[in-house]
Amino acid sequence: MKRSAGILLPVSALPSPHGVGTLGKAAYDFVDFLVKAGQSYWQMLPLGPTGFGDSPYQCVSSSAGNPYYIDLDLLVEQELLTSAEVRAASSVMDQKNVNYQMLYAKREELLRSAFLRVGSGSLESDVAHFRQENADWVEEYAFYRALKSHFGMKSWAEWEDEGIRRRIPGAKEHYWELLREDISYHVFVQFEFFKQWDSLKSYAAKKKIRIIGDLPIYVPLDSVETWLEPCLFQLDEKALPISVAGVPPDAFSKEGQLWGSPLYNWKAMKADDYSWWLRRIAATKRLFDVIRIDHFRGFESYWEIPYGEKTAINGKWTKGPGMDLIGRIKRQFPELEFIAEDLGFLTKEVRQLVLDSGFPGMKVMQFAFESGGNVEYLPHSYERNCVVYTGTHDNTTLWGWLLEAGEEELKLAKEYLSLSRKEGWDKGLLRGGLSSVANLFIAQMQDYLGLSGWARMNRPGTIGANWRWRMETGQMTEVLAENIKKMTQRYGR
Repeated sequence: MKRSAGILLPVSALPSPHGVGTLGKAAYDFVDFLVKAGQSYWQMLPLGPTGFGDSPYQCVSSSAGNPYYIDLDLLVEQELLTSAEVRAASSVMDQKNVNYQMLYAKREELLRSAFLRVGSGSLESDVAHFRQENADWVEEYAFYRALKSHFGMKSWAEWEDEGIRRRIPGAKEHYWELLREDISYHVFVQFEFFKQWDSLKSYAAKKKIRIIGDLPIYVPLDSVETWLEPCLFQLDEKALPISVAGVPPDAFSKEGQLWGSPLYNWKAMKADDYSWWLRRIAATKRLFDVIRIDHFRGFESYWEIPYGEKTAINGKWTKGPGMDLIGRIKRQFPELEFIAEDLGFLTKEVRQLVLDSGFPGMKVMQFAFESGGNVEYLPHSYERNCVVYTGTHDNTTLWGWLLEAGEEELKLAKEYLSLSRKEGWDKGLLRGGLSSVANLFIAQMQDYLGLSGWARMNRPGTIGANWRWRMETGQMTEVLAENIKKMTQRYGR
């Protein structure tokens, strides 16, 4: 990567009158804002359809897009919805935060109305063409979503019919015929998502804005991938996990983080030459220019927690595939750029894996001043081949950190970065990252907006109140863009 800078902003956090950020006008406005601000990258979170807890890291498919991000105004332009229908649905939405419960209750009504108006003609032909071109994933994804609805939204491991749960011959044909229209509906939704996404991505490319996106290391049990190929996961004869993923106790949580995702059967994956992973990377490549691999250290060794544990404390480290997998990915995708999310408990083996991969690792400014100064995250120790963040989606904002940090942490930060009230302490922290030798600097949009901890995206180890923050209409001002551009250019980015 060249010396450059970008901003982290989830699509869900874009301003919109429809209860959640979408791929409509505000997304294009943000691309224009990035250009005016002298930025080169837009980093986002995973774009897949979410399941329990609404976490973008718990997607029910690695290939599909999130229906919530389909812009309703663009459907009005296609005459698939009316302005009155959209206004009525949006009037009950929370305009400041994402209310996932309300979205779940209301959004599908509109999308199904749009589907019923496709009719015959060019649009029907376009949907059919999309279905044919993406048959390798969209057919089974749509089938899975239709089956989930049929079985009361339960995970596949809880479906009452063993035949379709285990994909016994004959069962698929029965349910495919029974759910034919619902399957077509879910294909239509994916057609609209990718139509809007491809248009936005093309616009960003013309503006020379590259998109960084996350690839979660794990998939949830409630996913089309585990249903299709359970042999690739550590599942018992009842299709329940034997062990699940997470991380041990750390600075984020005294009980660790119990993610609950089934662990991989790496022996089976290796026997298949990691084809499942290659398909997954290819699907992610369609979305993003650069892929940030979440929890990269899990490829060296992962925290294995017995299924049924209430916390992540009672786990153990188990060896992962290491460079055997990473080397296979690099050979298959030599032109693709990756970022290794190498945070957490780092051992010499993990550090060596990052070095051997050649991928840039991550540095987080907020970690630099913990416990009297974490030298690894202090700017003077960075190498060029890394990405420095003010904080990730798992961190609070810079102002939140300044308000929550201990006395010793603040003292070290003020002395190290020469922070002053006149400049603004948060601006001093931004300066520390921008001026470092790291090739790429990424700040959360909340940090440029000067927001405190209430605007953080996620508190690891908790559910129920995450992924909700949204930017307000009018916050992407010309003055803010110019100020960001001045800081960015000052440090040669």
